[in-house]
Amino acid sequence: MKIALLPGDGIGKEILAEAVRILEVLRGEGVAIETEAASVGGAAYDECGEPLPAATLALARDADAVLFGAVGGPQYDTLPRDKRPEKAILGLRQECDFFANLRPATVFPELAGASTLKPEVVSGLDIMIVRELTGDIYFGQPRGISGEKGSRVGFNTMHYTEAQIRRILHVGFRTARARGGRLTSVDKMNVLETTQLWRDIAEEIAPEYPDVTLSHILVDNCAMQLVRNPRQFDVIVTGNMFGDILSDEASMLTGSIGMLPSASLDAEGKGLYEPIHGSAPDIAGKGLANPLAQILSMAMMFRYTFGRADLAARIETAVRRALASGLRTADIAEPGTKPCSTAEMGTAVLKAL
Repeated sequence: MKIALLPGDGIGKEILAEAVRILEVLRGEGVAIETEAASVGGAAYDECGEPLPAATLALARDADAVLFGAVGGPQYDTLPRDKRPEKAILGLRQECDFFANLRPATVFPELAGASTLKPEVVSGLDIMIVRELTGDIYFGQPRGISGEKGSRVGFNTMHYTEAQIRRILHVGFRTARARGGRLTSVDKMNVLETTQLWRDIAEEIAPEYPDVTLSHILVDNCAMQLVRNPRQFDVIVTGNMFGDILSDEASMLTGSIGMLPSASLDAEGKGLYEPIHGSAPDIAGKGLANPLAQILSMAMMFRYTFGRADLAARIETAVRRALASGLRTADIAEPGTKPCSTAEMGTAVLKAL
């Protein structure tokens, strides 16, 4: 198992270090794991002036899977757009064709009280959001800002090909087939022709999956329903921009964005695995970050790329046992309780493993 380690910026280094500790334990048990690290994001820009150096991209392409931390920081906000740290993750998705993003939103029983919603609303929540990653308004052309000050115009293009829509919808249907058999496709077909095409293609594909129930919902209604009654959903499939927003909303149903992992897969199952949170520069280096989303992302790596559901389940069980022991990092700690450090949480998962 050849794994590229890209810690990135901010808390990325701290949380990835805790995942690597688990990899070392598994390697010591005889699991054949090879790892190699490289710079990415702001750290890479500081070193060589590029957020995604050629050597880092080559490592990612050569590896079977990429374990990614986080990128970004306020010191990079004034850089030209193509030099900013976020360009690295967009570049990896595009260059490696990691088009299918899987973002589970699961409420651990031990954390039902950590959500800002009532426990009876979120208890038992288990949603999978399937987000397309390489199309939509994030990559569409033309884009830019034109005109003189006082009359400037900003413009972006929402663009999807039929092939892009079809392949992500197939991922959504297959994911639903392996879970509860219910797929909700999210669009804005009442005002956007791009998403009318999305809905049309979903209807065309549906007969290929008679065991999956397909429904449609407008994105604004979906955002409301995620707060009103999130357990009505099983698998949600949607485009790049809508998926970006909805998955972050869903993360807070679980109590903290620090708990949510993700997988970004190509057509062959190779993947980039990362927590959905950012680099959190305000707490970087302080030992306050929650490493569980990174560790759970690694569990997804074993399940989806390496076909080792046994290792994935073992890691996920260890996370639950660590939570059951009462340890909480600051983002999930109840008021008046003392939070544990990043390393302490990592050690608790190791002991449970």
